[in-house]
Amino acid sequence: MCDTAAKATGWRGWMKLDERPVGPALGPWIDLSHPLTEHMPTVSIFPAPRFWRLKQIPADPLNVTMMEMAVHSGTHVDAPRHFFADGPAFHEVPLDRLHGPGAVLNLEKEPDSVISAEDLANAKIRVEPGDIVVIHTGWWRYAGTPQYDRHPCLSVEAAQWLVEKRAKLLACDFATPDLPVHRRSPGFDWPVHHVLLGSGVLVSEHVTNHAELADRRAEFMFLALNISESDGAPARVLARRLS
Repeated sequence: MCDTAAKATGWRGWMKLDERPVGPALGPWIDLSHPLTEHMPTVSIFPAPRFWRLKQIPADPLNVTMMEMAVHSGTHVDAPRHFFADGPAFHEVPLDRLHGPGAVLNLEKEPDSVISAEDLANAKIRVEPGDIVVIHTGWWRYAGTPQYDRHPCLSVEAAQWLVEKRAKLLACDFATPDLPVHRRSPGFDWPVHHVLLGSGVLVSEHVTNHAELADRRAEFMFLALNISESDGAPARVLARRLS
């Protein structure tokens, strides 16, 4: 795929984050995750997910569903182990890194565009230390179409801005905050992931259904499966409005 040996180690650890009060909720919980199906969004380098019945009524006395999928398919969370051999795997991610208050930045973008540090800084809602930062570009609406593969991405400077702001998790409504697959040159090395995960900023991809939270603060729960030694995990992502 590409030479990542130089960055296989060197995880910089979890940044210290102060405990943040959440505040009163102003709305019900909203599901920001794609259902797990064979048609859920995933990148082309992964095999298609499969779901089938191992046991099925009436031939059997019960129904039992089997599934086969990459842990980075559909709505999921990346652990630092995704790009750092010495980074924590998913069972080592502290629970407080997966929930808390945050901001939904409304950043409508054109196909193949780049989200800059200036875009983040000039968003209507301000990012505060310890925030979960969820980006709304509206790209989730294209899931299941060829347009979904031409998603926006973050610049390296934007990733560094999030680290400097001490964000604890970045979530996006497209496949990856790095360049989409069709724009990658030989030797591509996922620089945005390296900046974020290397500093302990978790990454969640393929979130959806958060338009009503755009330009607002919200409380989030990234309910990812606790998979031992895994570099990521499928997640049920919930949010409710705070402002």
